[in-house]
Formats: sequence, structure tokens, C-alpha cells
Amino acid sequence: MLERERLSPGVVSVALSVWSARVHGSGRRWRPWEDEFTCACCGEGWARDKLQEALLLLPPRAATELRVRVERLDVLLLRRTHHEPPADPDSPWWHGRR
Repeated sequence: MLERERLSPGVVSVALSVWSARVHGSGRRWRPWEDEFTCACCGEGWARDKLQEALLLLPPRAATELRVRVERLDVLLLRRTHHEPPADPDSPWWHGRR
């Protein structure tokens, strides 16, 4: 319902898949339904931005289920990367990780 009314159909699933690939450093090819969300102009943080938006908009129970999955990926990213000092301090933390 959220995707139909506030986001785009399927966007949360795609964002989770794209964020997982980014976190795991996967060089995999994007699936056909992911292509429109993985262009170079969107940037690496696009998927995590969309997941954050969904977490804020979802009802509590659904948000909890998604949050568990996102937090697992976030912890892994934090372990595998470092903070980029010139990162914009007003941007979400995941935009400053390299």
C-alpha cells in the first residue's frame, strides 16, 4: 500500500537488493527490474535513502521488519568502510562511507 500510494511499486524491494549489493561489494549485474533504479546519476546512497524514507513512512510492525534487515546491512557496511572526512556533515551517515 505504501509503495502504491507514496513511493513506486516495488521500490523498497529493489532498494533493499541494491543496498545489499553495495554493502557486500557485489559486482553482480543488476536484474532487469532494478535497472531503472541503478543508473549512475542516482549515486551509491540512493537505495539507503529510499529505505530510510520507507522506514519513516511504514506502519510500526512493517517498519520493524524492514529495520532489522537494513540494520544488519548497515552494521556490515560500518565494519567494512571508513568515514570520509570531507563528507557533507548534513548528509546521512551512509553518504560519507568509503
